[in-house]
Amino acid sequence: MRLQAAGTALAVFGRPPSFEVLAIRAVRLAKPYENGLDVTLDVTVSAGEFLESVDEKGATAVVPDAVTGPPWAGVLPPRGGWRPEPGLPAPDALRSLVAAGVAEFRSRTQELPSERRTRAELDRIGRDIWSRTVGDTRLPVRVVHAAQSLGFLRPGAPLALFSSGAWLRLRTPFGSVAVRRAGLGALDVSVR
Repeated sequence: MRLQAAGTALAVFGRPPSFEVLAIRAVRLAKPYENGLDVTLDVTVSAGEFLESVDEKGATAVVPDAVTGPPWAGVLPPRGGWRPEPGLPAPDALRSLVAAGVAEFRSRTQELPSERRTRAELDRIGRDIWSRTVGDTRLPVRVVHAAQSLGFLRPGAPLALFSSGAWLRLRTPFGSVAVRRAGLGALDVSVR
């Protein structure tokens, strides 16, 4: 996970397995971050080590030693420039969309003969289902699936969709899920 802190804000970035998205949680710190002369933090750490260091009773955590991060940790969404995007269905419709996707995945994989039930074929079916877009938006269904799996989609919680350049972000009160589209922002071109 990548941690960034400045002042009394901490942003935690992580990439959940299988979703090809970035999960983001922001929390308010009890006191401004400081480590000697360092007044900001930007480090990639082991998620397991960080979670082990959290002391919920004391409301503290120790930042573990930095690790060489995975490639995604070097490409984070922008901090600003986010514009609201129209067309996001209601939360109940989004949960139904994910449930229908899960049901379709199960049905399609169960129909496969055993010799065709390979990791590559399961991945192909998953990409087909989870790459579809939500309603009239450009948001892939996998973003909503990730948000639900992470506990960010909760009944009655407001949702909003934003874009900034090549990025789309589904925001909830419990965290955000961001995805980078194939194009390069406003130019909407790809480099191969």
